[in-house]
Amino acid sequence: MNQAVGWRRDWTAGPRRLASSPHAPVVAGTLLAVFAVAQAIALPPTKTGIDFAQGVGLVLLALFSTLPLGLLWAYPAGAGVAVGAASVLSLSAFHTLPVASLIAQLIVLYRLGRNGAQLLAAGLALPYLVLALLAPTGPAARILAVLLVALGPAAAWAGAARRARSEAVEHSAAREVITGSLLEHMARGERARVSRELHDVVAHHISMIAVQAETARLTTPGMPAAGAQRLSAIGDTARAALTEMRRLLGVLREDTEGSVAHRQPQPGLRQLRDLIEEAREASGSGVRLIIAGPVGPLDPGIELAAYRIIQEALTNTRRHAEGAAVDVELYYTADALLLRVRDNGPGPAQPGPLDPLASSKGGGHGLLGMRERAAAVGGELRAGAGNAGGFVVEASLPIAAEAAA
Repeated sequence: MNQAVGWRRDWTAGPRRLASSPHAPVVAGTLLAVFAVAQAIALPPTKTGIDFAQGVGLVLLALFSTLPLGLLWAYPAGAGVAVGAASVLSLSAFHTLPVASLIAQLIVLYRLGRNGAQLLAAGLALPYLVLALLAPTGPAARILAVLLVALGPAAAWAGAARRARSEAVEHSAAREVITGSLLEHMARGERARVSRELHDVVAHHISMIAVQAETARLTTPGMPAAGAQRLSAIGDTARAALTEMRRLLGVLREDTEGSVAHRQPQPGLRQLRDLIEEAREASGSGVRLIIAGPVGPLDPGIELAAYRIIQEALTNTRRHAEGAAVDVELYYTADALLLRVRDNGPGPAQPGPLDPLASSKGGGHGLLGMRERAAAVGGELRAGAGNAGGFVVEASLPIAAEAAA
């Protein structure tokens, strides 16, 4: 069974390789020319009424209606016109056409349809319709003309259909490549986002568990041995989880960054003064830090979100309002941390009230990222033109009860 399938596959693969060969048109044109000349020579002069000189002309027309196939792939229009003109002249002048010339004409029409020259193919088939309907060419020539009228458009249509199918396959392959690239890009972006959140928030919490467990074991006087052992086990488990998470981060960032990022403690509001100092040096303008309210410990996730929002707001100010003075304000309340970053730059072209959806209405991804960070900790963010000009970013981040305690 397998041998039969293999033999059949080899049998069909051979003609396909021959047809795709660059020498196939020349070989086909030469073979058809030989057969056409042989048929023209074999015509009995007593039945056709063709003398020697006319026989020579018929042989030449047989050559001109077949040999141009060798140039069909390189010059389809010129070869098609040559074959069509020689075939029509043979039918109208000598009332005959070699079968090889008829085959050559069908090949020409197929190729023109395949190349997208349907109008030229129709123009080459039209004279045969005239010969079949009007010209007194005799019954044999009329039959050949009718065959070309019937088979010519079918050959051109088959070529056009093959072209459409090839284009559809190419377009489908291109769409698959584009879709695959988009999916891969989206997957990389999602992996980068997940790795960033794991690195910024979850890893920090796990490291805090390890530190607090070790601190509790060492600083609690009179702790039973079993309790100390359990606290030690908690610390070991947290450190093991942190190690596994770092390995996971390495896998997630492999495609997005090329290498694992340097690991360091996540910034918080304690590093805010350093950030303000860097902003002053980078912009060369005044950046003030204003703190009001009872300052107390916050959840590390809240501090990280506040730090990143302020960092991005300062970056946007340097980018869009270079040289503008900036105020960074922090207001501690009983249940929320309110922060505001405002500058005295030119501001938006159309000032208006602060908009919580400003980040989704255009521009870059900075406002969108700030809004997502605020929403991730249960807060909200608004942005827009200030009352006295410039641009203002305001965020309200709730203080978790556990953090306040």
